[in-house]
Amino acid sequence: MPASVLVGTQWGDEGKGKVTDLIATDFDLVCRYAGGANAGHTVIVGDTQLALHQIPSGIMYEGTTSLIGNGCIVDPAVVLDEMDTLESQGISCDDLKISGNAHIVMPYHKDLDGAHEKRLGKNLIGTTKRGVGPTYMDKMNRTGLRVQDMLDEKIFREKLEAALAYTNPTLELVYGLPTYTVDQICETYLGYAERIRPHICESSRLLNTALDEGKNVLFEGAQATMLDIDHGTYPFVTSSNCTAGGAVTGSGVGPTQIERVLGVAKAYLTRVGSGPFPTELPEGDYAGDLLGKVGHEFGVTTGRKRRCGWYDAVVVNYAARVNGLTDLAITKLDVLGCLEKIKVCVAYECDGVRYDTVPEHQSVFYHATPIYEEMDGWMCDISGIREFDQLPQEAKDYIELLEGLANTRVSIITVGPERDQTINRSWS
Repeated sequence: MPASVLVGTQWGDEGKGKVTDLIATDFDLVCRYAGGANAGHTVIVGDTQLALHQIPSGIMYEGTTSLIGNGCIVDPAVVLDEMDTLESQGISCDDLKISGNAHIVMPYHKDLDGAHEKRLGKNLIGTTKRGVGPTYMDKMNRTGLRVQDMLDEKIFREKLEAALAYTNPTLELVYGLPTYTVDQICETYLGYAERIRPHICESSRLLNTALDEGKNVLFEGAQATMLDIDHGTYPFVTSSNCTAGGAVTGSGVGPTQIERVLGVAKAYLTRVGSGPFPTELPEGDYAGDLLGKVGHEFGVTTGRKRRCGWYDAVVVNYAARVNGLTDLAITKLDVLGCLEKIKVCVAYECDGVRYDTVPEHQSVFYHATPIYEEMDGWMCDISGIREFDQLPQEAKDYIELLEGLANTRVSIITVGPERDQTINRSWS
């Protein structure tokens, strides 16, 4: 498997970090290709849980190179803080690499993110306020600064002066916020540069050389299909292409190098932030509240309570098509063991019309009513099971239904948060 992509199929929080951690030993290099510190994933080291936002999960394995690709945006303070945390746990960051072409999150990006979200009022997007959207805006506007710019103080100052000439009036006149000076930012960011310098690389060259040498590469996605800027529930999306196609543009590797695309789906559904969610269970609903409690559904990055709902097979089927999935991982199957009856959304209805795929028009999706298929639950603890055949028949029926509706083989099933709480059906 020279190159594989791992991508979320729902609205994020599917457990991509755990799945990456599970399969990272199969790969020589793990590359994060999109997003920034707005995406969090939890990894477990012994008895310690670590929440990472920028560094790929492959960092947990000695000898595996972890790369932050050019499609990502980098908050140097977050990267350095995570490096310190990992090293305090005895995990080396010597093999961490950062693309010199990745864009940098500046302090004014965070200010703009928060101010814009506040101004939207009840129409807010639900961003993490980590400066991600404004950083990508500057990238597309060609006023952004890249990681490589920090290596040359003269270039950094010149580009920063031009960026502030564009940004300071917006901060002051539009939002009534304090402005920044070049010296003020340089004092902090040039210090970051000295620590980050040994990790900066030409990422496309690094990746293609590894593939030419027959090494295995995993492209680790952030966020998920329904949050993709082009293919998600716009405007309630992130600011990057987090679908599998983003792995190509976000890394500098050609599409012909990719052989497998592994989608990750939670056995039920959650969403953080605003936006449509057809299978959402309302606050106070017994099943929804139980899923949130048993599943510990709080955002890694924000700490916000996640909205919970039934598994939406229409969404996952759409994700299978958009990403070209070859495999599917179902996570948190154990959480459903608390329910006597389980529902799966198999289609939508809107104004008398049945939809078997995600409607292209936003207004239809907003008003879609889920059509459910109800199944018996298994009402027992499956967290100790490691073989598919040992699962209760109801759990096997559930997985086989999801597999058929996605038209994609379910290769991995997780039944708990620990690394070994996994059923490997066909991933190798």
